[in-house]
Amino acid sequence: MLSSAHHADVVIVGAGVSGLAAAQHLIAQGVTVTVLESADDPGGRMATESADGFRLDRVGQLLNTSYTEPARTPGLEALTLRTFAPGVLVHGADGRQQRAGALTPARALASGSLDQARLSAALARLAAQPEERLLARPERTALAALTSRGLPPRTLNGVLRPLLAALLRDPDLTTSSRVADLALRGFARGRLAVPEGGAATLPALLAAALPPGTVRTGVRVRSVATNLVTTEQHGDFGCRSAVLATGARAAAGLLPGLRVPDFHEVTVLHHATPAALPWDGSLLLDADPKWPVAHTTVMSAVDPTRAPAGRSLVTTTVHGPPPPPRTVASRLARLYETSTRDWELLAVHHTPEAVPAMPPPYDMRRPVRVLAGLYVCGDHRDSNTVQGALHSARRAAAAVLRDFGIPVPAATEHPLRAAA
Repeated sequence: MLSSAHHADVVIVGAGVSGLAAAQHLIAQGVTVTVLESADDPGGRMATESADGFRLDRVGQLLNTSYTEPARTPGLEALTLRTFAPGVLVHGADGRQQRAGALTPARALASGSLDQARLSAALARLAAQPEERLLARPERTALAALTSRGLPPRTLNGVLRPLLAALLRDPDLTTSSRVADLALRGFARGRLAVPEGGAATLPALLAAALPPGTVRTGVRVRSVATNLVTTEQHGDFGCRSAVLATGARAAAGLLPGLRVPDFHEVTVLHHATPAALPWDGSLLLDADPKWPVAHTTVMSAVDPTRAPAGRSLVTTTVHGPPPPPRTVASRLARLYETSTRDWELLAVHHTPEAVPAMPPPYDMRRPVRVLAGLYVCGDHRDSNTVQGALHSARRAAAAVLRDFGIPVPAATEHPLRAAA
């Protein structure tokens, strides 16, 4: 006979963003939940480390103020997004920098740049499209779709390719064109942003808002069934339903038959400057394919909590394995037009399976209900973004509630704070 401490209506395996969000939705409807996490802390890939007063994200996910799910997720009422400067700053292969995606078509045309006007018009058309219409478009790779739209090479290769590579974390643009269009639509409708205090702030808020004892860390799950979750050293957990909210590979290990996708690998490098570095909060994209940098920013200019007073934190993303640090430092010196000789390399975080790949054909609403009593959620069931992870959690929670005979509440939104 299992003790009450080892029984809940729903046991969720995985305390990343999806697992914590699913717990929030279920508990809000009176369902008892236990969340089991193998790591020592909740959060999954949305992890932030501290070093000498700096806050360093491991994967460096970009959020967007156009995301709807953070405002629909209980527990995130206190989340504050720190926004980048409008649009993006692009460093071209010719060495010149230009701002893109920040102007309306009329203002872009008035500026005298026909390329900027065409780009702004294309983004405005995407922003006005309903999501359902974009999902109904013919599907191919993002690269094939872009090259078929008759955009000037300077706009295609000099702006859209590095922008989409940053949004999708896919340098070869093998992602579904439907997913790419939705990513550009979100970019056009909002502002790129990061959670104030680091990526870990988001899962930390979700975990803190759960009843005490809901999340149990350091628990390795051995097997999952509709009414029982067994662990290696912490006994059995009885339940009415189980939700797998781990990464795709771990989920397939517990539930054979689930497909394991390919992944995009990401390396994030953090540098500390000896003095504050002037910066306007732009995300700087490197459009020169000869160099490994995908994008970089003075993160402390976007979110001042990321660095101690008087110093700056420069965060740089590479799509792929870690390049030689000297190569990155050399490129950053050119991008920021300053010497990097005195910059301190604080950390190099390499994540081989940073995000699931989304090649065509790709179903952005992959089923979350395996059978009555067994469910799966995560960014591998939706889009590979924080928005997708949270949305899949809400879908999984709704499926559980329906099978329990509990009415699924209409989605409600709480105000989300964004600070420039």
